[in-house]
Amino acid sequence: MKKIREIIRLLAIFIRHLSLTRLYGMDISSKARISFGAKLDKTYPAGIHIDEDSYVASGAIIFSHDFSRNIKANTYIGKRCFIGANAIIMPGVKIGDEVVVGAGTMVTKSVPSHTIVVGNPGHIIKEGIHTGRFGRLIEVE
Repeated sequence: MKKIREIIRLLAIFIRHLSLTRLYGMDISSKARISFGAKLDKTYPAGIHIDEDSYVASGAIIFSHDFSRNIKANTYIGKRCFIGANAIIMPGVKIGDEVVVGAGTMVTKSVPSHTIVVGNPGHIIKEGIHTGRFGRLIEVE
């Protein structure tokens, strides 16, 4: 039963990725994982770019447009990033490689690689970090 569940889960992930990339035209690596509860902007879907081994958790929102200012902008998430639950990434933001965005963080400005960002608005609390697949922190001594 456990093996069947895993196969169904992987199939569902594949179908979701296919719909986001083929149907909506988002640029999402096949090695990235997007939670089913995450919301990716479908108003300007071509502006969503997510690199390999990154994970977007449930409730996270990634925008690529701002209706009030009539802006459509590319939003980038680098390699091996973790976007926490209920985080909000605003349009035009570039998140570097190996970045952890804490749960509930509102990211309004671009974030350099190898950092942890938390708060509203998001601010860097730690630099020089390294992450593995899906943004898991690697402890460096």
